[in-house]
Amino acid sequence: MDIRRGSGTFVGIRVLADALQALGHEVAIETPTLHLPVYTLERIAFNRKLRAKPGFDLTVGFDLDGYSLPADARHVVSLKGVIADEARFERGLTRATMNLQAGLERRNVRGAARVIATSRYSAERAQEFYGLAEPPAIVPELIDLAQWRRQLALYPAQSKRFTILYVGRLYRRKRVDMLLHAAARLRRDYPEFEVRIVGDGPHVAPLRKLARELRLEDRVVWLGDAPQPQVFAEYNRADVFCLPSIQEGFGIVLLEAMAAGKPIVASRAGAIPEVAPYALFPERDTHEFFADRLAQLYRIPALREKLAAKGGRRVERYDAPVVAQQFLDAACGVTPAAAI
Repeated sequence: MDIRRGSGTFVGIRVLADALQALGHEVAIETPTLHLPVYTLERIAFNRKLRAKPGFDLTVGFDLDGYSLPADARHVVSLKGVIADEARFERGLTRATMNLQAGLERRNVRGAARVIATSRYSAERAQEFYGLAEPPAIVPELIDLAQWRRQLALYPAQSKRFTILYVGRLYRRKRVDMLLHAAARLRRDYPEFEVRIVGDGPHVAPLRKLARELRLEDRVVWLGDAPQPQVFAEYNRADVFCLPSIQEGFGIVLLEAMAAGKPIVASRAGAIPEVAPYALFPERDTHEFFADRLAQLYRIPALREKLAAKGGRRVERYDAPVVAQQFLDAACGVTPAAAI
């Protein structure tokens, strides 16, 4: 429904809907109107009242949404991630609510005529956790490159410091703590840098506490759920984009970083190597090696430019008109050409 609650999922759905309409198709979006303090309960209430709309050829349910609809040839499920996989990396109430969602997502995909996943990684996890007889079709996430480039041009920004950017929800599985520990190691040799964090989430309090313990108050800027113009400015300001997640079903922020011409340092986990195979990956999954990769880009501007150019070429395959047609083909039962 919005970036604050959905992050990359919201962006992916909104861009897909716009791209399908641009191709000449009619799209209607159903979202919850009853808002509850517990988001999982809100989605359950939404699904209980959900009905198939007459006059439409297909219903596309994202993740768990649509599980209450009749299992017929019109119902397609698009997995933005696999909730059962994501839940493994969380704790406490977040994990409990996600496990409940995963059960409903399993029901949704097992009753669908077709299932679409955004990466090979997600397709494999869907088969593993939900026992699908057939592998999901793979259609990647998408980005409206023309719009992104226009917006980036409207919000220029620069920094006197070497700037490392993270954008995303602050879940435990995103491992922003890895980035903070890497920053603490960097500051010993590279005093002129800062880390800017865009996003909020259930893990924000322990992350802020960790930053204080590591004495990073003068190196880390917490931006919360920044409005979209500021997000464009942050991509412009950044020298490097960092995604230390231990699990990613796709990672739309990787496309955003590529479109913004930023080199990427990321963990070799989930779908990240599929989406951004040219990124700099730590040799070992520790904050020391993350710090080494960030320091490498700090020292070598030519390497930053080389990686940015590779990302700029790769992101073209994820442009909205191309991927929207692949999505439509898959939803209608036509095997799409692999794009990842």
